[in-house]
Amino acid sequence: MVKTIHIALVAGILGLPQCVLASHHYTARQLDALAERVGGQFWINAPAGKAPPFSSAPNRAAAPFHLTADDESFEIVELVGRTNKEPYYKVIFQSGKVAYLRPEVFNEHVNASIVDRDPRAEERLKSQQAAEAEKQRLAWIHAQAWPKNVKDAAVRREPVAGLTGSEVKQVMGAPRRVAKTGGASKVRGVTPVNEERWYYPDGTVLLFRNDILSQIDRPSSK
Repeated sequence: MVKTIHIALVAGILGLPQCVLASHHYTARQLDALAERVGGQFWINAPAGKAPPFSSAPNRAAAPFHLTADDESFEIVELVGRTNKEPYYKVIFQSGKVAYLRPEVFNEHVNASIVDRDPRAEERLKSQQAAEAEKQRLAWIHAQAWPKNVKDAAVRREPVAGLTGSEVKQVMGAPRRVAKTGGASKVRGVTPVNEERWYYPDGTVLLFRNDILSQIDRPSSK
């Protein structure tokens, strides 16, 4: 289970100057402090070519580990190299790949290109919510007793004359603005007609008469 860790420089924890420590300076106590990060999850928050230098093995001669678009987050699973006091964080990326990172490099990039919160969390949540809403919209459309051509148009968010206002909202979503016209007729025997015009962000205007879609005006393509 990934544990939550608030990022803090090891040097600060131990009351030492906040500078990058050379590996041969690590004491047993400092190594214990480094191990506190094991189990923590972190995210890369850096443009291409600016990410921290991970390596493919826990030694300075190892080949560099090349990050890809799938390597956005990683978990620190172990602090290796304690015996010879050449510590490396062993990490597993979201993609499943394993890499190594020196603690002093971690400290150098912490709160900059390495963060302890997903920088795209809000974006991901909105994307998930939109995907779920679209799934429910399509399920609702396919459950209607409509002809195939009406369903196909609805899937493309193209309403068909004759739909009710509530059905159009299921197909296209709520309009940006509604303008109401018409009302009760003062002439005996004449059925009153209530008209509404629904305006959508893409320029589409729908005309409803007594809650039935009667006219569809789409913006002309240039």
